[in-house]
Amino acid sequence: MNPLPATMQTVTNSNSNNDEHSQLHGHWLIVARIAWIICVALTLVIFFASLPVYSAQLQTPCAGMSCWYTQLSAGQIEALKGIGLSPGVYAAYTVAFTFASVVLCLVVSVLIVWRRSDDRMAVLVAIMLVAFGPIYATSSLVAVPSPWQVPNECLYFLALILLVLVFLLFPSGQFVPRWTRWAFLVFLIGLVPTAFVAPAFPPYAPIGLLTTLVSLSALATIAIVQIYRYRHLSSPLQQQQTKWVVFGIAASITVVVSGIAPTLIFPTVASSGSLYPVALNAFTTMGPLVIPLSFGFAILRARLWDIDVLINRTLVYGTLTVLLALVYFGLIFVLQYLLRGIMSQNNDVVIVVSTLAIAALFQPLRQRIQQIIDRRFYRRKYNAAKIVEAFSATLRNEVDLIPFPVRRVPHDGKERATLCSTYQRFSRTVSATRSLLSPSGAHTRSLLCTGVR
Repeated sequence: MNPLPATMQTVTNSNSNNDEHSQLHGHWLIVARIAWIICVALTLVIFFASLPVYSAQLQTPCAGMSCWYTQLSAGQIEALKGIGLSPGVYAAYTVAFTFASVVLCLVVSVLIVWRRSDDRMAVLVAIMLVAFGPIYATSSLVAVPSPWQVPNECLYFLALILLVLVFLLFPSGQFVPRWTRWAFLVFLIGLVPTAFVAPAFPPYAPIGLLTTLVSLSALATIAIVQIYRYRHLSSPLQQQQTKWVVFGIAASITVVVSGIAPTLIFPTVASSGSLYPVALNAFTTMGPLVIPLSFGFAILRARLWDIDVLINRTLVYGTLTVLLALVYFGLIFVLQYLLRGIMSQNNDVVIVVSTLAIAALFQPLRQRIQQIIDRRFYRRKYNAAKIVEAFSATLRNEVDLIPFPVRRVPHDGKERATLCSTYQRFSRTVSATRSLLSPSGAHTRSLLCTGVR
């Protein structure tokens, strides 16, 4: 018997039970939809009403430690003018990307409510995305005195709380382990000064250090909870949902870290007159745009199983890009050092040689990295593929598979029994690795095994 149908039936039943447990019915369904509509309305009103203040803040030069990360210093404004750009261009660019984030989060939220409004976890994620969309603007405006300062503080606090709550509940919608509900209450209290008090103080004030400690504690708790659920509690479908969300968060963090890393290696690029922080702000603004997309795929359960291919390709080509870049720049440095006493004009030769070396290394290095990643992260699939490959090689040595469809079916009982047994062994191996036999193979097996017991 093929064990796959029973396994798939178990997974289906588990997913159905989880869906029934998280379903909203009756007045709770109406309350959830009304809450989402109210959140959308308030968020859009606060965001559009605060746009003039946000644009003015982006164009106002700041000094010292009071600068918010999206603001420009006087030196950076002068550097922008030196390349023919005004602070208004920078402000328009930043506002446009913030608006794109709001629109993207709102679109994904609408799709989730439209398709899964009876799922409480889906509705919670939809409300979180609505509050998360303008977080660049709300996090900047909490420190700016204006009529909309308090509404922005409330919206920023709501976004932070919903982020923590979603990750403590995702994907099942339950507080598991049970102590996570008490952890949420602690973070709820700890995030109050983060949204309402800390913005009024310099970053290195004691209250700033306290909010940093709360944020790091929340991140560590969320990571521990998600790892525990993924390894011990989540069904295969929930594991795929978790992979999508983790991939989106990891992609956003990678974008931010890759932009900040050069400032740690070369501190001069972060000076007050450098344009690199301006470019960094523009670059890192695009990072969080991946988060609503990953939540959309996870909650809507669209192309869930494609995440394995996406992660695999990202690991392979990300590692390949880093290694080839290191080899390329290393070759340029070494060849320039070796050829400086031989050739006076050696830059072109060095670049050509390095490029040819990279072209020659690309395919074998990619294959090697693919094998290492498959063995390390996809061991079960890698072993299954190797088993089928080895057994196929053995089977080809014992039986010539290709001529069978065009040959006569053997009439000798012993020969028929031997061939039938060979095909049955092959069929069991392929079934164990969730593969399918070719139509010609299935037809040949049916001819050989007819009447064999």
